[in-house]
Amino acid sequence: MPQTLSVIKADVGGFVGHSAMHPDVLGEAAESLERAVQSGLLLDAQAHACGDDVFLVMSHERGENDESVHQLAWDTFVAGTEVARRLHLYGAGQDLLVDAFSGNIRGAGPGSAELELEERPSEPVLVFMGDKTSAGAFNLPLYKMFADPFNTAGLVISESLHEGFSFEVHDVREHRKIVFAAPAEIYDLLAFIGSPARYAVKRIASRATGEIAAVSSTDKLSEIAGRYVGKDDPTAIVRCQGAFPAVGEALEPFTTAWTVEGFMRGSHYGPWMPTSLAEAHPSRFDGPPRLVALGYQLAEGKLVGPRDMFDDPSFDNVRREANDIADYLRKHGPFEPHRLPLDEMEYTTMPAVAAKLADRWAPL
Repeated sequence: MPQTLSVIKADVGGFVGHSAMHPDVLGEAAESLERAVQSGLLLDAQAHACGDDVFLVMSHERGENDESVHQLAWDTFVAGTEVARRLHLYGAGQDLLVDAFSGNIRGAGPGSAELELEERPSEPVLVFMGDKTSAGAFNLPLYKMFADPFNTAGLVISESLHEGFSFEVHDVREHRKIVFAAPAEIYDLLAFIGSPARYAVKRIASRATGEIAAVSSTDKLSEIAGRYVGKDDPTAIVRCQGAFPAVGEALEPFTTAWTVEGFMRGSHYGPWMPTSLAEAHPSRFDGPPRLVALGYQLAEGKLVGPRDMFDDPSFDNVRREANDIADYLRKHGPFEPHRLPLDEMEYTTMPAVAAKLADRWAPL
């Protein structure tokens, strides 16, 4: 029977400021998930945190977009919000953008990535959790995993990967999607996903088997709320081995500290730093943006793990690189390219400032 791996996340309150998740909030989430496992709604589940976001990792047999699973996630976030308010945590409930749940988490504020699969004899998966960055941040790493032979040797030397992958890309502003075949259409693909503020890779499938290889969250808070209410803090699920990239190939893109939007107030570019769970608590200028990778073996729906994949000295160099890039960009202060370009500042105070000064502009 097909299984579904759902990762649904939200910021329900930061400790201290936007830097971390309070243990009581995470504990509330874990208790909620345990009750759902005991009731039979879920096969297995865990709650984890990256920065000030709680990520619910849930295995079940109910398919994608199941109302009961999404209701559970919403209720868990509401309960976490109550804990956050009791502790006077910062931004309590900030990702809960609607007053009541209406059947699906999408469009309500929280982000989600869901992947339906037929479990193989050995089913290794990676769950990526990001903080202080935006939907679309996974575009470049996913491209390298599934389309770049300099990153993924299996695209050249493994028969099961050689036919390539299909990329489903979402236009998050016009709410439409398109599918590109790699390698045949990689130039067309890059023309769009090279602009991650608007175009985001949602789903990747094997062209050999049709199986879904990876999914990411493409929910943009500013597009939903019409104003800045926090960054999207995306998540992604990647299946590994066999017809998919090896675990080491899926982690290899993160040996470079890619520049992503987010950082302080979601209005700056900064380096994406892969860290262990223990170091996923950004504090310097609310950053640098963080990324955690949790590795699991699925065993009849049970989550065997996690392994903390970036808790590895081989990623020390990229962490140093991220700090060096952060030093350089911070010196720009309010100037681009550290601050986002004007068209990406439309959800900040920039429109209000422009409106206030509109009648002071004079023709040249």
